[in-house]
Amino acid sequence: MWITKTSINQPVFATMVMVALCVLGLFSYNRLRVERMPDITVPFVFIQFQYPGASPEAVENDVNKPVEEVVNTVNGVKVIRSNAWEGRGETYIEFRLDTDMSRAVQDVRDKIALIRPGFPREVKDPLILRGDFDNAQPVVSLAVTSPTRTLRELTTLTDQVIVKRFQNVPGVGQVQTSGGVARQVLINLKPAQMQSQGVGVDEIIGAIRAANMDVPAGKIVQGPTEQLVRIEGKIKEPAGFGKIIVARRAKGLVYLDQVAEIVDGEKEADSLSRINGKPGITIQVLKVQDANIVEVGNGAKKAAAELKKALPADVDLQIVYADVEWIEKALNGVKVTIVEGAL
Repeated sequence: MWITKTSINQPVFATMVMVALCVLGLFSYNRLRVERMPDITVPFVFIQFQYPGASPEAVENDVNKPVEEVVNTVNGVKVIRSNAWEGRGETYIEFRLDTDMSRAVQDVRDKIALIRPGFPREVKDPLILRGDFDNAQPVVSLAVTSPTRTLRELTTLTDQVIVKRFQNVPGVGQVQTSGGVARQVLINLKPAQMQSQGVGVDEIIGAIRAANMDVPAGKIVQGPTEQLVRIEGKIKEPAGFGKIIVARRAKGLVYLDQVAEIVDGEKEADSLSRINGKPGITIQVLKVQDANIVEVGNGAKKAAAELKKALPADVDLQIVYADVEWIEKALNGVKVTIVEGAL
């Protein structure tokens, strides 16, 4: 009752308190972060293994079972599931909701490190990922197409210009591309010439590795200054591979172009992207953790508008999907509800 009595007896004081609360509310509202979903800690951990050439049974016995046994000793484990495919395996761990996930993930990494030396040599280093579904979803998806340029030219332009521009947008954590074609130098061996020259595949592989690398060559000391010397041995052009010496025989030196065909080709495609039935490149922009999704989305849309003006006329960059548009509509609905409630 004292609040009501004070407000009636001191109307100016009550009015100033109301105004202060309104100002504080508006100030706080403008500083609120916007997210698609509430910030929660997902109690999941994924462990992925690559075991090239192994059958699903070998993956299960050599990798999955030891991982399950050692991970089961971590405090807070609720459910463990494993899948085995040809050449790879995956273990899914669910923890209790009251588990400290930062400590749990570190404990999982420590346990895996203890049994890692016991895995077969072919097993690659495991990839341990913490469940983070919200930040794994793209904020903006874009498409790059061109009616005149090849997919290889479009890939080079995307990697060197478009992707780098989006990486500079504040709050962007990762920019993923799919549907592109990467350049690759292909060494197509000629079995008949190799047999006539008496050259084996292992000799060719060893020669390429030895010739195509940068080598440290010591240092140069001049008084108080010291400079490191490094010999650049990386081959710049595909034609340079043909001059690699792969063997020395009584008849003379054997060069790579004598036993193989060097082709400035393309890497085998591992993804395919179609935009309205035409080949193109898809770009997905992901945000960093705790970044404002609306600000990141608007920044990406602004960057796309600037790129459209800077790109060549025969290259089209279009926004396929923007999560920020749906969030802004939902946010406008919340604003209307707040105003109605205030009134």
